[in-house]
Amino acid sequence: MKQEWKGPLRLGVVLFGLYLAVHYWEKLSALALLALGAGFPLVLGAVIAYAVNILMSMYERWYFPRSQQPAVVKSRRPVCLLLSYASLAALVVLIIRMILPELIQSVSLLLQELVPLLQKLSVKLNENQDQLAALSGLFAADGTINWQELAVKAVNFLLAGLGGVMGSLMSLISATVSTAFTAIVSVIFSIYLLLDKETLSRQSARVLKTYLKPAWYSRLLYFLETLHNCFRRFVVGQCTEAVILGLLCMAGMLLFQFPYASMVGTLIGFTALIPVAGAYIGAGVGAFLIFTISPVKALLFLVFISVLQQLEGNLIYPKVVGSSIGLPGIWVLAAVTIGGGVLGIGGMLLAVPLAATFYQILRDDVKKRNELPPET
Repeated sequence: MKQEWKGPLRLGVVLFGLYLAVHYWEKLSALALLALGAGFPLVLGAVIAYAVNILMSMYERWYFPRSQQPAVVKSRRPVCLLLSYASLAALVVLIIRMILPELIQSVSLLLQELVPLLQKLSVKLNENQDQLAALSGLFAADGTINWQELAVKAVNFLLAGLGGVMGSLMSLISATVSTAFTAIVSVIFSIYLLLDKETLSRQSARVLKTYLKPAWYSRLLYFLETLHNCFRRFVVGQCTEAVILGLLCMAGMLLFQFPYASMVGTLIGFTALIPVAGAYIGAGVGAFLIFTISPVKALLFLVFISVLQQLEGNLIYPKVVGSSIGLPGIWVLAAVTIGGGVLGIGGMLLAVPLAATFYQILRDDVKKRNELPPET
């Protein structure tokens, strides 16, 4: 009798939970966003730890792998962790050193072009000073200056400018402090996660075994392992594809004699970490920089990058990333399109490995069912 009530009771609890979720959706979503905002540094730290762990695991395989001496075993994790963060920091510094000098040079050229333009504009304004002053109300009808109107406008302009500057300065300081705090907490949390990842894994497994049935535990473990493998291969494939695209862009720009070849190639390779659409972001910045030297070359560069992006998006990306995660190219394009439409850039980053995970699970389940005897 007791067993007969379990099914209806669970169904009633689920339906009641759905009713509460629908009825109080706004409050629950606001509470969820508040919790996500408060825990964002920890979430970001977990993401950083997951990405750094890929590089750290590679270093650990190279760090005296056959040695069992206590000193080597104890130092393997800290040394490899330090090398991983040092490698990422060196990569960021290298990218900045390749981009920043040429960026400063292009801005200087742009300012040099703007100075004569502003001078011509000033001359033109001086030629039409009488008409502009009359329209602005600074001159009275008899041609004398309306000093009261001039003073009011000057005070209003100074107050508005001062208020805008102070507000912008406070917003900038607040955003800088908040970003720095988030980054520091995230990095520290990621270090703790990486140093104690085996302990955390054992503790999580013990908790799941305690509260889940063996069948559910095995299914969850299989899902998490598949998800981890797909995400790891996706990160490696995405970085490989970004390097390929950056090198192709740099080679093409050198071939067609476009300016800023090394800087724009590096920038596009860096932004190409965003699936499919990331290269267009770098292309926009690159076109603006080339425009400061030659508008015609900027237009030709946009044509070149459009052709390269089509080649990369339809041939290179599905082959490199799709083959690394075991997902056919057509589903890679479909996942990026749907993920970008739903969640933007974040959806593009998550859609491909998630699609690969469900594709792998579905393929394994179909294979398993087809191998069972007919009577089963």
